[in-house]
Amino acid sequence: MNGEADSPDITGGVILIVDDEKSVRFTLSEALREDGHTLFAAGDGAECHEILGRSPVDVVLLDQNLKESGESGLDILSQIREKHPDTVVVMLTAYGRFADALEAGKRGCFQYLAKPPDLEQLRLVVRSALASSNWRRQAERLREEQRRHYGTAPIIGRSQKLRELLEKIRKAARSATSTVLVWGETGVGKELLARHLHDLSPVAGGPFVDLNCSAIPDQLLESTLFGHERGAFTDARAQQKGLFELANGGTLFLDEIVEMGLALQSKLLRVLETKSFRRVGGTADIHVRTRIVAATNKDLRRAVDEGRFREDLYYRLTVIPIFAPPLRERREDVPDLMDYFIDRFSKELGRMVTGVAPEAMEILMSYHWPGNVRELRNLVERIVLMESGETIRVDHLPASLLEQAPVPARPMLEEKLKVPSRAPTLADAERVAIETAMDAAKGNKTRAAEILGISRQTLRTKLKEYGMQEVPSE
Repeated sequence: MNGEADSPDITGGVILIVDDEKSVRFTLSEALREDGHTLFAAGDGAECHEILGRSPVDVVLLDQNLKESGESGLDILSQIREKHPDTVVVMLTAYGRFADALEAGKRGCFQYLAKPPDLEQLRLVVRSALASSNWRRQAERLREEQRRHYGTAPIIGRSQKLRELLEKIRKAARSATSTVLVWGETGVGKELLARHLHDLSPVAGGPFVDLNCSAIPDQLLESTLFGHERGAFTDARAQQKGLFELANGGTLFLDEIVEMGLALQSKLLRVLETKSFRRVGGTADIHVRTRIVAATNKDLRRAVDEGRFREDLYYRLTVIPIFAPPLRERREDVPDLMDYFIDRFSKELGRMVTGVAPEAMEILMSYHWPGNVRELRNLVERIVLMESGETIRVDHLPASLLEQAPVPARPMLEEKLKVPSRAPTLADAERVAIETAMDAAKGNKTRAAEILGISRQTLRTKLKEYGMQEVPSE
């Protein structure tokens, strides 16, 4: 409890008590004011909406039956959820009927308490409600900061394949509900494409919530997606909303969908078909308008054939399939990506890197990029941070890249091997290969040896054997 009391998520909240009994409003206000909260009170629905209209409120404690005004708390609950979706509502009732509790849950009630409430229990529920409210607001702030920092979905490139991909996303975004499956290799930017789709869609004003299904064990994944009721399992001390509810009216991006267990796949299928679900330990159906975008770097069809993925879910997810091509299939985008990341990391790291040397760019263009755009991004960040100079040079590139990339185009080997009046020998070819590698490595013998696939000592011996002048290593 001490840890909770120190948390900024659960103290200093703004609470509105809506009850037609003045004594109840006074008692609850005094009890909660001791916890550092700011309190407002209203005796009917009109006063409630007037306060909500002029002041941001975190939690509303709402009586189910306002006898003096003849109003139903359930109707007021629906109005609050429609006009102030970020405000958490806790219902209070002297008539603890199960049907009313179910209906309140369907309408978005956070918790349902009997009157008069036990004050300690009420404090715990309010603290939990504030934690849930602040978590959502923090998540939205992070998303807004990311949008300000990176702009709106910077998808960089001008290749034909990228243009075709963006056109598919534009068409898919016309619908606010159709399920989309984005598939492609690791690092191609599947989440970025999902965000771009969300930004172009009719639900762009709603939340974008992402989850990597492989990062959470199945026993926790269900609660993460659907939420849980208090007491649903050992550590469930309060009701918690899941990502489906938090993404209501927006997009839920499920990455690595193939890693989801079969039992949970069936529950996901039900949500896709009925647009409703139940929290873990709950009995009320919760209806949502959440658009699903799933992603995978695996062959989902093969997973179906191997019995690791439900076939009916496969067809439900692939209403709109979108393939994200790897970077090696759109190499003409490499220069634009390099420019973008050089500019970005130069600003972030306070450096003055202005571009890429032609020889280095030729290597980057010929490299097969197994890690795709993510690998390129990490490479630029490392070079801008660790290397000196205003231009990215060949000797800045890692050995792993130089080993797999062809030597940059210099005068063609055939031209260099032309010897008047005789055919070139193996020694001629070896000499030219060494000369070309040394040129590509800017005289760095270690890197030249890596390009040639020989040891540094062997290279030194060959340089001496052919009487080639050594360029001092950097």
